[in-house]
Amino acid sequence: MRVSHSTRYVYGEPVSISFHQALLTPRPTPWQRIERNSLKIKPTAQSMSSRQDYYGNQVTLFTVGELHSQLDVEALTILKLLERPAPATGKSPGWTDVVSQIRRGRTAADLAAYEYCFESPHVPTSPELTAYASESFTPNRPVLEAALDLTHRIHKEFRYDATVTTVTTPVSEVFAKKHGVCQDFAHFMLGCLRSVGVPARYISGYLIPNAGVVGAQASHAWVSVYSPPDGWVDFDPTNDVMPANGHITLAWGRDYADISPLRGIVLGGSKHMVSVAVSITQED
Repeated sequence: MRVSHSTRYVYGEPVSISFHQALLTPRPTPWQRIERNSLKIKPTAQSMSSRQDYYGNQVTLFTVGELHSQLDVEALTILKLLERPAPATGKSPGWTDVVSQIRRGRTAADLAAYEYCFESPHVPTSPELTAYASESFTPNRPVLEAALDLTHRIHKEFRYDATVTTVTTPVSEVFAKKHGVCQDFAHFMLGCLRSVGVPARYISGYLIPNAGVVGAQASHAWVSVYSPPDGWVDFDPTNDVMPANGHITLAWGRDYADISPLRGIVLGGSKHMVSVAVSITQED
């Protein structure tokens, strides 16, 4: 599989120097193997370094030190998707048992999962979200079965519309108007899950183009729910599926703010326009 993620910034005034952080390297996981990854930057970066962030995502830091009115960043990844069997949702532990285990757990996995039970910058918890989630999370229902039911309901009741929300649209507005894009649906579902105490994290990545899939050929977002002993299990409310071999995982965190693909600080520039293009093709 070949994934190309291109970003172009066009500035209203020249930029004298800029500092950037890119999360554009897909994570190696049991279901995907990264064979090659490269980052092309124009103008050429004066310095570049890589590190892992707190969540284990690969981060590239770079500086452009020459005067420029346009910045192009292209990430190219060659990867192979492997078999990813879905767990039996009805055989997962009861969700209240999971919540209890996480709260008293002392294993490294439980402690790591517990961090995803709380509010984050884009994901509040609230009584309204608790009430919505509770229709799926009935008393001690299997946690993955309940999460799948919540996925179905969001897909059925919310309308996909790329024109009505932005990165900063609050979950409360998405809930009230019941429309938005994959990021909005992921944030809303996270708010529901965390409001009942279930650990859940935000996943960014890509969709392989297929008939009927919403969000292909662009960045995509979905959620992951912690269910011992299965571990983290993904759900995509935009497409009403449990991701298997059609989803490519890029990064994960508490919400979009943790794993924005590209961010930075520029000296100059004034107003700017940004365009993003994603291409996913089968490698010969």
